[in-house]
Order: sequence, then C-alpha cells, then structure tokens
Amino acid sequence: MSAVRTLGTDPARPITIAILAMGGQGGGVLVDWIVDLATHNHYLAQATSVAGVAQRTGATIYYTELYAQAHIAANGKTPVLAQMPVPGEVDIVIASELMEAGRAMQRGLVTSDRTTLITSSHRDYATLEKVNPGNGIADASAVLGAGLTHARRFLHDDMQAIAAQQRSVLSAALFGALAGAAELPFEDAAYQDTIRRAGIGVEASLRCFQAGLQSTRQPQQHDTLADPMATAPRPLPARAAAVQVEPLRARIEKEFPASCHAILGAGLQRVLEFQDIVYGREYLERMSALHQHGLAHGGAHHAHLATLEAARWLAVAMSYDDVIRVAELKTRIQRTQRLREEVGAGADEVVGSVEFFHPRIEEIYGLFPASWGHWIEGIPPLKKLLLAVIGDGKRLRPHTVIGQCMLQILAGLSRFRRHSRRHAEETAHLTHWLDMVHSVITKDYMLAVEVIRCRRLVKGYSDTHARGSSKFDRLMQAAPALAGQDNAAAQLVALRKKVENEAAQAKVP
Repeated sequence: MSAVRTLGTDPARPITIAILAMGGQGGGVLVDWIVDLATHNHYLAQATSVAGVAQRTGATIYYTELYAQAHIAANGKTPVLAQMPVPGEVDIVIASELMEAGRAMQRGLVTSDRTTLITSSHRDYATLEKVNPGNGIADASAVLGAGLTHARRFLHDDMQAIAAQQRSVLSAALFGALAGAAELPFEDAAYQDTIRRAGIGVEASLRCFQAGLQSTRQPQQHDTLADPMATAPRPLPARAAAVQVEPLRARIEKEFPASCHAILGAGLQRVLEFQDIVYGREYLERMSALHQHGLAHGGAHHAHLATLEAARWLAVAMSYDDVIRVAELKTRIQRTQRLREEVGAGADEVVGSVEFFHPRIEEIYGLFPASWGHWIEGIPPLKKLLLAVIGDGKRLRPHTVIGQCMLQILAGLSRFRRHSRRHAEETAHLTHWLDMVHSVITKDYMLAVEVIRCRRLVKGYSDTHARGSSKFDRLMQAAPALAGQDNAAAQLVALRKKVENEAAQAKVP
C-alpha cells in the first residue's frame, strides 16, 4: 500500500473527488458535507452531479473540486474548476456500494498512480442481477481484486452495516471513511464540526462518522465473502419434532456419499419447513432413486454431480411458491423484525407495511381440490366473479387485525395443500422432469446434470412462475433430441443461457 499523502499543496491543480451513489444513499448529503468542510477551512469548492439511469435506482455521479484560497491569493487569479471527472485525473473516488466502485474503475476514474478508492463493500443488486432466471449476481471478489490492482489505495468495509449498527445513514459512515483516509488537508475535528453545522441527526451521525473513520484507520480482517445465494432456513416447525427428523438425517448419512450430506441436509430442511415429515420422506425417496440410478451410470466417476445438483433443485421444486407459501413468508416474525430494523423503529413504535398480492386466477382455484378447480373453470360467471375480486391484485396491511387474519388464514391452508389442484400440477411437472433425468442419464451423465440445472428457470409465483415454467418446458423439449450428440451438455447450457438472456432483456426497458 502506498504511503498516505496530503492533497492540496500543489497550486497547479485542485483536489478532485468523484462520488458514485444510488438513489436514497445520501450521495447529495455527502457532497454537501465535503463542500461545507472545504469552504469553512479556506478552500474554494465546486460540486456538480449527473443523474444515471433507472437500472441502478437512479445511480448518480457527483463531482467536487477543491482549491486552496491561499493559492488564489498568491497567484491573484481565480481558477476555473471542471464540472465532470476526467479519467486519470481523479484523486479520490467514493462509492456507496461495491459495484459502483467497479463502475468507477470501468470508466477509468480510478488509476494506480493517483486515485484513492473508498467504497462500501455491501451489495444492492442491480435490475439485471435480479431478473436473471438463475444466479445473476455479479462476482464481488472480482471487484475487490480489481480495486487492489487499479487503485493507488483501496479502502473498503461494509459501511451499510456500520450505519445500521449506529442507527444512522450510509453517508455518515463514508464521510468518516474519507476522514480516516487522511488524504484531505483537514483535521478530524473539522469533519465533526461539519456534521454539527448540518444540524440534523447530529449525535447519530457523529457516532457513525467515528465508526467509519475507525474502519479505515484500523481495518478488521474479514472472512471470505459469504455466498449471496445462500439462505438459512428457519428452525423446523414444531410438528417436525427432532425424534421424527433423526431417522431422515441418519438415512442421508447411510445412503449418500459424505460430499452430498450438507446439501441434502439443507434440502431436507427446506422441504420439512414447507410441509411436513411425510413430505421430507418423499424428498429422500426421490433423491435415493436418482442417486442409485446415477451410480449405475458413472455417478462416482463424476463425483456424484447429478446427486449434488438434484439435492438443491428438487428441494426448490418441491417447495414451490404458491399463495399459501407467500402468505406464510409474509407472516414470519423474522420478517417483521427485519422491517423494524430497516426503518430504525423503537420498541414502542408501530410499523405498518403494505403487502402486494397479485396471484393469477389459476392460482386462486388452484387452492381448491382438482375437481373443484375443473368445476370453477366450467362456470364462466363464477370465474368472471373471481377475476373481478382479484384482477387488480390485493393490498394487505399485516399490522391491522383484518390484514393479519387474512394472511394467517391463507398460511393455515398448508395442511390441505396436498389435496389441492396446484399441488397435483406441480407434482406432475416435477415427475416428468425427474423421469427425463432418469432417461437421459443412461445415455449422457453430464447432459442429465444440465437437465437438472434447467430447473432454476422455474421460480417465484403468479406470472413470474408461469413465464419461467414455459421457458423450462421449451428446454425439456430440446433435451431428449440432444442425447447422443457430441457436446450435448454444452449445447443445452448454451440454449439455457439464451433463454435466460431473453428473459432478462424482456424485463429491462
């Protein structure tokens, strides 16, 4: 790491600072603080901003140039300051989120001989990352590695977490990180005075400023970034008592190789959480049949890859998102606690939220037994009435008695799920998929692995689920024709990526 320098001593050039922030992250506040800091410490300051596009919720580039009043007095001339950052001419870049730091490097704003890059390492996912039918999340480690390579100094920490811990805002943590970098010719007290002059949330901002400053001057060693796709299932429901779960856990250890135990355990827990012990047994029965069939056709040679992939995607397929599950997720106490933490609510404050439901008509009568669903479909006036009731979706307020009761009633229908039309349809779809895997694996093991991975296209509920299912079905029609061809697995991967790209492009205006 290069030695810390002090900017502002060269009368030939100003101090240049670029800030990249998204809407709501306080980029404007941070710029105002920097300008106020400079002007109260005998510097001329100019700030501009250029708003970005909606894919990053309004990402904006703020640019500030600072020039010492002493140089103006000595030269007798007022400088003309630039309004936009120039690649290769930026002293400090501050990014409010990790991919914004990556964007700054792509634009050439970060250079190894000049730029100090300060960023929060947390992620706010972009639209293109979210709409990808699979895992579209960009590689955070690549950005961290690029920062170490391309910046003169690279300072990073999870400033969003620091702000949350101090019950303050991200801009205060970044302002502290800027002070901690000791690049600007101002004392720590000058930064603190700037916050006090602003007069809003002073005490919390000062605490957050100090924490951000310490994160830069005394950085903590962090473990490797966690997999952003990893999720921790909630504790098993009471009806799935430990004495019932233990035989299932023992079966995993007995019938499957050690390399598969962790993913099978996570899949089993997800299925148990979704329904019950009986459903968990069904999961292991399906997995056992697939694993044994894979063993007979080269599974051990391929490190049981089909078993590993199926353990994940079968659990996802069996715990599909119907109206019942959506309601159950929205009534979890953990979700309520997270919402309260996000808005910084006190123990005696009431937090209200509006939950948007927009199920298709098929999902409504999919709650009923299959015979009822067919009966409803055969009565157009009744179907029209249901469409009139839910056609524009529903807005429920779970903090009210009526809203909470409606969600709890919907969530309580899980005990009847096995007899519903939706469950019968999902089971038939899943069975067809597994039958194809069993058929393909006898001819091409790696093609079967890719058939399993195609299941990632099916997710969500309502229209999202319908679109994903149609794309998945297209691939399932193509897969059997590929069996026996050279590079069949690679061909199916290419087809899947094409379908995923089509879905992403259709989502982004």
